[in-house]
Amino acid sequence: MIEIVKHNFWTVVLVLNYLLAASAAATILSKNINPTKTISYILTLVFFPFLGLIVYYFFGQEYRKNKIFNRKHILNQNIIRSLQSDFELDLGQMAKLDDFLGDKIKLVNLLKKSENSPLTLHNDVELLINGDVTFDYLLKDLKAAEDHIHLEYYIFNDDSIGTEILNILCEKATKGVAVRFSFDSVGSKLSKATRNKLRKSGVEFYPFMPVLFKKFTSKMNYRDHRKIAIIDGKIGYLGGINVADNYLNNRKKNKHFWRDTHIKLVGEAVKPLQVHFLTNWEFVSGQRFKVSKNLFPDLSATSGEVAVQIAASGPDTDWANIMEAIFTAINTADEYVYITTPYFIPNEQIITALQVASKSGVDVRLLIPKISDSWTAKYASNSYLESLMEADVKVYRYTKGIIHAKTITVDGVFSSIGTSNMDYRSFNINFEINALVYNKELSRQLENQFMEDLKDAERVDFERWKTRPFHQRAKESYCRLWSPLL
Repeated sequence: MIEIVKHNFWTVVLVLNYLLAASAAATILSKNINPTKTISYILTLVFFPFLGLIVYYFFGQEYRKNKIFNRKHILNQNIIRSLQSDFELDLGQMAKLDDFLGDKIKLVNLLKKSENSPLTLHNDVELLINGDVTFDYLLKDLKAAEDHIHLEYYIFNDDSIGTEILNILCEKATKGVAVRFSFDSVGSKLSKATRNKLRKSGVEFYPFMPVLFKKFTSKMNYRDHRKIAIIDGKIGYLGGINVADNYLNNRKKNKHFWRDTHIKLVGEAVKPLQVHFLTNWEFVSGQRFKVSKNLFPDLSATSGEVAVQIAASGPDTDWANIMEAIFTAINTADEYVYITTPYFIPNEQIITALQVASKSGVDVRLLIPKISDSWTAKYASNSYLESLMEADVKVYRYTKGIIHAKTITVDGVFSSIGTSNMDYRSFNINFEINALVYNKELSRQLENQFMEDLKDAERVDFERWKTRPFHQRAKESYCRLWSPLL
């Protein structure tokens, strides 16, 4: 028997591969997931022996249903009820909000039902354009921290700007400020010397789901793609800007201009942001966290009245909250939808919503990069453009550099700023967080910035696009086949 196996080793291995592939295919079919994704996985299993099994093992497991993420010990029902009672709007406030939002009140109700995400009213929101401005604000607030600093980032490098922030964290920790720092193991680069320095200074830090051989796992599933900073439970930051030198345009000469958007929150919206940070902290640290009042200070004196909901999604949520919010926002649009995203690999629901909105007379505009840091994502994105332009969606490609902002503004009423791209990975796989803002002034600012960005963009001509070379179309088709796995 052993001799037979030796003489037919590769045949035996190949048969074993296809037996395992058949089992994996049966599992995929039984889940009744998106047909495109199902076909992509099955074709990979059939035509790429061994490699297909590896791809399925790393990318095909559905952890949302398996619940491997430690389910929100911090978010017990008492805390949820307590937070919601803090934010409960009276009848007069709700009536004003109904009049202001119209059909978009559906967004508020959607998140309240699917994620227990309360609508917060007493907030100030400041739009921050690009890394230089954002880091100036963040550094100033970090230096002024008195009680605690919480950071959660997908990319945090110990380069120039990273070291500047890390030095503040170390200094604050030595002075008694509680510093908790979570970073994604795949996205971030922190040297052993940096980690030792943080440890000696008293900074608590943990990597999110550590992996080996990071060079080969840049697209590993279930990454923490969030960019969150919380200072003293009163000030919060979130958006598209990671901590790395390539996000700076003025301080260091980079290969490309980097265009991005972040926001600074002051007020009640920091509380749900804090809850999401603490939920993640329990997971990465393996510790049960004791909630204290200093983490959720009284913010009733906040002068602003900007309505904000914090929408988070990931394998720990039962619903694709951010995708559903975007879908609802598009469907309730009456005048315009302006979308900026660095990665546009949408699902069928979003494609249909954009097409229907445009065909019904809504001004739908999409801004994506012309220069991308991923050629597969670029060609996959391009494969969707023709069907959108057929429905009169206006498509623009940013030419000044790399556009990394992840924003949506609708009808001068609703805006979304956060970490989520318009792609399958952000909608279903990675941990993401967005601020949904219901405010005319912020919508106006975001609309003005969108129009400024269009000055550094080229509109894709539909007639010329239809005649693009065959080899480009072939690349698009190939990359689109893999798009559910990107």
